[in-house]
Amino acid sequence: MKADKPASIAPVAEHRSFAHVDTWVFDLDNTLYPHSSRIWPQIDARITLYVADLFGLDGMSAKALQKYFYHKYGTTLRALIEEHGIDPHQFLDFAHDIDHTDLELNSDLGTAIERLPGRKLILTNGSRKHARNVATKLGIFDHFDDVFDIADANFVPKPEKRAYEIFLERHDVDPARSAMFEDLAKNLVVPRELGMTTTLVVPKTFDPFREAFEQEASKTPHIDYITDDLAVFLQSCLKP
Repeated sequence: MKADKPASIAPVAEHRSFAHVDTWVFDLDNTLYPHSSRIWPQIDARITLYVADLFGLDGMSAKALQKYFYHKYGTTLRALIEEHGIDPHQFLDFAHDIDHTDLELNSDLGTAIERLPGRKLILTNGSRKHARNVATKLGIFDHFDDVFDIADANFVPKPEKRAYEIFLERHDVDPARSAMFEDLAKNLVVPRELGMTTTLVVPKTFDPFREAFEQEASKTPHIDYITDDLAVFLQSCLKP
């Protein structure tokens, strides 16, 4: 399955229904909103600017260093904490100081999330404030029971197993009775190993601001479903 031609609803592994699910867990960035909202490119640019200012680099060099950090540590923030002892809260405030103008109300998604039986939680490598701002603009924030952000995970990011373990313990989530929705295939490996039903959310069209591997509709054992329309997919989850 090509990244630029994903199926709206596609079971990948052996079919698993959602009838057993009582906790619905959602990533935030590039999962609950489409790339046309221009949210992630702004965050990415802010992170590059932070790196440039911190090390006195030009934009191109800062971007290269940022990508090196990302691939080595999972997030630029983790690298800067580990190697340079930065204030993570200051970094997050800077990175998420963005314009939400292109982020549109998504009433279909809100209705679908509201109708899901059980708890609904956001699990993000971003900040709680960023999650609240984005989800509020989408019109879906009030449908969630809580947000678990990178600070709650002691700044250990997905896909590290410890991040999920802290999340599951904090919210008393039984992974065998939960579902995880993510835009990055690598972030679904641990959830599936723990017993969660997993869905990969891919873009309808190629996003030039993200790397190709981050958008692949991967048919791998740790992914149960692939969708390019989260609202439609969630509606299907409610059908018997």
